[in-house]
Amino acid sequence: MSSKRKITVAYGDGIGPEIMKATLNILEAAGAQLEYDVIEIGEQVYLKGISSGMEPKAFDSLRETKVFLKSPITTPQGGGFKSLNVTTRKSFGLFANVRPCKAYSPFVKTHFPKTDLVIIRENEEDLYAGIEHRQTEEVYQTLKLISQPGSEKIIRYAFEYAKKYNRKKVTCMTKDNIMKLADGLFHKTFDKIAKEYPEIETDHKIIDIGSALIAERPEIFDVIVTLNLYGDIISDIAAQVTGSVGLGGSANVGAEVAMFEAIHGSAPDIAGMDMANPSGLLNGAISMLVHIGQPEVAEKVANAWMKTLEDGIHTGDIYQDGISKVKVGTQAFAQAVIERLGQTPSNMTPASFDKSDNSPINIQLSPVTKAKKELVGVDVFIDWDEAGRNPDVIGEGLRKADANGLKLHLITNRGVKVFPEGQPETFCTDHWRCRFKTADQSVISHEDVLELLRQIKGLGFDFIKTEHLYTFDGERGYSLAQGE
Repeated sequence: MSSKRKITVAYGDGIGPEIMKATLNILEAAGAQLEYDVIEIGEQVYLKGISSGMEPKAFDSLRETKVFLKSPITTPQGGGFKSLNVTTRKSFGLFANVRPCKAYSPFVKTHFPKTDLVIIRENEEDLYAGIEHRQTEEVYQTLKLISQPGSEKIIRYAFEYAKKYNRKKVTCMTKDNIMKLADGLFHKTFDKIAKEYPEIETDHKIIDIGSALIAERPEIFDVIVTLNLYGDIISDIAAQVTGSVGLGGSANVGAEVAMFEAIHGSAPDIAGMDMANPSGLLNGAISMLVHIGQPEVAEKVANAWMKTLEDGIHTGDIYQDGISKVKVGTQAFAQAVIERLGQTPSNMTPASFDKSDNSPINIQLSPVTKAKKELVGVDVFIDWDEAGRNPDVIGEGLRKADANGLKLHLITNRGVKVFPEGQPETFCTDHWRCRFKTADQSVISHEDVLELLRQIKGLGFDFIKTEHLYTFDGERGYSLAQGE
């Protein structure tokens, strides 16, 4: 460590400046070789009219340093303000969110003292793509986008993380019993990649039972890899069952840039009161030190922090009568950690990071093999609110359309088949999915689809969206409708 590593630092809003000051004081006292490029982000930037919460020079700083230590920010109330975290993740390709969740019992109260798991969450796609449309008076749509390379990147990262940090098991969580294509892709990719790591135990849980198990028996998990929304939810469940969301730090890692932060918010109600626990940001900073090749300093800080907890020096959020000895504020807690640098905990397992390989985890994607893609049908979505929403009326009307044999196959409403031979009890909205295929399910052309839409318009129906039905190397690339 002959030269200092330059990093980008943002003090943020609310309690952000206080916990950043405390964290940097600890890092400097521990001998971290760091140089800071301080940028402004958050509320004041938003109020300047910059919807992303970051000025252009902030992006330039991240491009230069490639490491971002970030305090919590405040997003002003009202519309038009983008999530700064989402903007940063997508702009710099921070595809992996890494959130360790560990119990520090009895010094931090928890019912699950053996918990020591890491949640690795896909960070760029899924429902967080933010693609939404209002299509009818009653129906809104959000697109869930899952890609093969996005799935492979995060899954490979999870296995490489397990390998690097001597973890024994990786669990995949999806909802592929319902979303057989999107979540199914993620699960299949996991099973395929798992074969390359025979030394690591693997399993799969449906996300609902997986979430319940995290809440009931978190100690059975080691590394969990999952999709964006699921990961967001279970990360907070896991952090809470370990004792305190306020202790959690996280890393957002990409091929070049990485961002490290606390998982909690800016807590404006206690800003400026020297009450906040800096541990979440400090734990994020410990991950940062490992990432930039300073594992010795990371160990020193982590062990001093755990020794401070053991000695009962606690901020108010984790203070317990009978366990805690001194209630301290933000800066006094940081000073207590500094005084214990070089010490190791007696009751908790001391931190130890691999010093033989200081390089960040690097992911190489598999080569892509192109499949033969053929168009075999089309789903036409129609806004229709006539005739008491009688499916037989819209169905018989659309049966008149015939574009070179491309004819109505069935109609669903909210995924339930309503024509032909639907059930009279089915509740229908004004949003109808009308599936058109040829009788022999032969390949069709874009011209056939355009002709079909022209005929549907001529029949007086308002089509609002289409989804083409493709096969890939003869394998169906779309879900079957109920009753199909």
